[in-house]
Amino acid sequence: MRSAEILEQLDAAAEEFLFPDLGHGYYYAVDARLHGYRDGGQWALIIETVGYSPRAGNLIDVLHVFGNCLTSGEPGLDNSDFLDRVDNWDEIEDLDEPETYRGGPVVIRGQKIAVAAKPGEDMVDVLRRLVPRHRELLLADEEELRRRIRVDIPEVLRLDQWNHPDLAGGLRPSESEAFRQIADVLTTGDLRRYAPSLPSNTHWSNWPDSGSL
Repeated sequence: MRSAEILEQLDAAAEEFLFPDLGHGYYYAVDARLHGYRDGGQWALIIETVGYSPRAGNLIDVLHVFGNCLTSGEPGLDNSDFLDRVDNWDEIEDLDEPETYRGGPVVIRGQKIAVAAKPGEDMVDVLRRLVPRHRELLLADEEELRRRIRVDIPEVLRLDQWNHPDLAGGLRPSESEAFRQIADVLTTGDLRRYAPSLPSNTHWSNWPDSGSL
């Protein structure tokens, strides 16, 4: 296993629009998390992007799954990698004013959450307020994370913030300082290889064009 092999897979995914785009026009960015796994010559990388999709009518955690030890599917995405999080969407969205909050608690994975929001507010603003207090409900649990990778491969890296490449700006994963270093960690197991010099940009405020289509 070499770092170049990992980056080649990520670049190929980016060319097929299967690598996470935090500025995706169909999803309002809400949150993100990265998981790295390795064991001997095997590796896996899962990047979660939580976003509000007006077209799908839900808050969705999209799992982008890569590696050389996948137990099902191909690197990137399959249909089961899109995880709806809100159980009562029809109750909280104003049917007469789509993308607008109707009021009431938001039920996420069976848990009723009261939000500090008034009817008539933009839905994306209401959903973003769920972070950080309730972000663990939005992000994947172990069962969801391990669905397409080996259940026994150790997680060696977890990032809640990093410098993500701007795909729309033409930057490939292999040209990203963060992902070059992440590939080195997955290759060597040496966490010291991840020593970023660039600031994190994964907060939704850094992607103002997300959800704009």
